[in-house]
Amino acid sequence: MASTTRPIISDDPLYQLLRDGKVKEFNDRRAAGETPDFTALDFRGLDLRGLDARGLDMSNGYFRQSDLRGVDFSETRLDGASINAAKVSGTLFPRELSAEEITLSLMHGTRMRYRG
Repeated sequence: MASTTRPIISDDPLYQLLRDGKVKEFNDRRAAGETPDFTALDFRGLDLRGLDARGLDMSNGYFRQSDLRGVDFSETRLDGASINAAKVSGTLFPRELSAEEITLSLMHGTRMRYRG
């Protein structure tokens, strides 16, 4: 999906759990084998603390003003995502994202690009 499209609010049941603040239930269902497609989705303003993000593709996601504190995104695909004004204390980002990319996205809403 192109990064110029608007973020989507999906009817995927796992995505809806996150929108409803049910992060633990989301993690339990993923551990049981369910796999969501989270590309280009709208995570704006959600509290995602405690999210098990390993292996998720959240590329082109929109995380404006989300609470991402303590989330380990090191094994998550985030290229093209925007984290404008998100809470990121203790968040671990993928190595492919430079500190500059993360800062630009956090401060100005730019979409993060992976290094070559």
